[in-house]
Amino acid sequence: MSQPILAGAQIGHVHLKVSDLARSESFYEDVLGFTTTMRGDGLVFMSFGGYHHHLALNSTMSEGREPPPEDRPGLLHFAILYPDHRTFVAAVRRAADRGAVFHRASDYGYSVAAYTKDPDGIEIELARDRAREEWPRDASGELLRTPERITLKEALERSH
Repeated sequence: MSQPILAGAQIGHVHLKVSDLARSESFYEDVLGFTTTMRGDGLVFMSFGGYHHHLALNSTMSEGREPPPEDRPGLLHFAILYPDHRTFVAAVRRAADRGAVFHRASDYGYSVAAYTKDPDGIEIELARDRAREEWPRDASGELLRTPERITLKEALERSH
């Protein structure tokens, strides 16, 4: 058996290829609330909470190109995890008020999520985890995934 990643490790950032850097920067800043921290030639780094970057947008290889077909291997989506009900609801409402379309929402038992897409069709999950002691588990203690499609309204209500 291989050595597991140590507790405390985190995913540092997501680096996305985009077709229009200015359009993508505007979406992630205006709709989702990221802050631009650095710029380079065909590159924008964005963050929330003062980190150097959680998100990198890169158009050096993809400027003006069409997104790959959905059935190709690659990124399915990435998630932004909010720390509490209030911030999750505020983020979803902010995005919706600024034109984001939420095409689905789910309750997984351990988490509630709402899904939208960026201008290049990259799916983004906005999520709120329940407290660990509330996560569904089987008799042996293994985590259960209990997906249920719900409405956006239900996602906002259930994220407590």
